[in-house]
Amino acid sequence: MLEGGCECGQIRYRLATAPIFVNCCHCRQCQRLSGSAFAVNAMIEADRVALIGDADAACGLEPRHGAIHCSACNTLLWAFHPMFGESILFVRAGTLDESELLPPDAHFFTRSRHPWINLPEGVPCFETLPTKVDPPLWSAEATARLKAAGR
Repeated sequence: MLEGGCECGQIRYRLATAPIFVNCCHCRQCQRLSGSAFAVNAMIEADRVALIGDADAACGLEPRHGAIHCSACNTLLWAFHPMFGESILFVRAGTLDESELLPPDAHFFTRSRHPWINLPEGVPCFETLPTKVDPPLWSAEATARLKAAGR
């Protein structure tokens, strides 16, 4: 089980299982939201993420808000993605205590990656998002978990 939290420590959370999939997104929106060159997102079922800190400090817990952040320090903890609905969260891996344990399974939107970032060999990379003609990214286990989550 991995744990994480916000910068000020008011919110703590725990992942009950490993994520379904981890991606590194180099799109301009992720760059702006993270204040960095990319964001690393860990896809996981919403019911496998538990708040263990001050739940009252979390803003945006309803899916319609699109993202969950700390009301005190404004750290973005996770977000919902329109392609996956409210049953799947995209946890910002950088908020995990041991984010180094989750290397990306794929890199998305490499067309807007910063030129000084070297992409690792052997990891799928996509100019935008994968298309239906690209080889499938999901393992059989990931596909089953997404199906079970209603996606």
